[in-house]
Amino acid sequence: MIANAMTIDVEDYFHVSAFAHVVRRQDWDFHERRVVANTRRLLDLFERAQMRATFFVLGWVADREPALVRAIVAAGHELASHGYAHQLIYEQEPGVFREDVRRAKSLLEQISGVSIRGYRAPSFSVTPRSRWALDVLLEEGYTYDASIFPIHHDRYGMPGAPRHPYIERTATGEIAEAPATTVAVGPLTMPAAGGGYFRIFPYAFTRWAIRHVNEQERRPAIVYLHPWEVDPAQPRLRAGRVSRFRHYTNLHRTEPRLEQLVRDFAFVPLGEVLEDLQLLPVSRSAA
Repeated sequence: MIANAMTIDVEDYFHVSAFAHVVRRQDWDFHERRVVANTRRLLDLFERAQMRATFFVLGWVADREPALVRAIVAAGHELASHGYAHQLIYEQEPGVFREDVRRAKSLLEQISGVSIRGYRAPSFSVTPRSRWALDVLLEEGYTYDASIFPIHHDRYGMPGAPRHPYIERTATGEIAEAPATTVAVGPLTMPAAGGGYFRIFPYAFTRWAIRHVNEQERRPAIVYLHPWEVDPAQPRLRAGRVSRFRHYTNLHRTEPRLEQLVRDFAFVPLGEVLEDLQLLPVSRSAA
């Protein structure tokens, strides 16, 4: 059985980029934090399944909940960076982005005592107009990125990018790229990686897509979820109709579907998948 990658973007419900116009960044501390309880639900689920994952932790969360970061590492999971302030990369200047990813990496390493190799951008916001971010990541010591989604989408996406993990060559050097999983359906490239697609599409589609990628293409799938997706009781925020649909649809189904998913397929941390593909050197060193 091919080992797939399970990845979790550790952020709270009010960090979601689509809600940025209704929840000001300076007001984040005034909202109820639910990320610890929700992340621990995932940790418990993975412990029952005897599997490990990669947790891309937002620096803002790590700053306020260092015990959660240490619990992730103590449970044997891979710790990676989701940046610090959850800002879309294509709305930042390179200098601001550099400070954000540097701050997040340093903070996570100080709290955990382990090296941070991987990064995932908020809302997969490495796009054709923010490809320069990969050079910054290399210069700041990251060795792999998981921010490219090779689909068409109104908020992110890099259509035409490779569908499976590969080495991206930049002006600075080489970085391993781990795109979110898609599946070819006729002329279409369909997202099949998790998140809202995992909740909104029937589970049968997700299962078929991962099996197709594993058995027909002989490649690992890369799945992602957020802790708030196992929390149907989270506060409802006033946002546009599309954003509400994407965020709140089928929250009550995420956890049971995830339990089924980890029974149907084998999962390991993303870093291990990239090592197995010889896109990363094997590394277990501490920071």
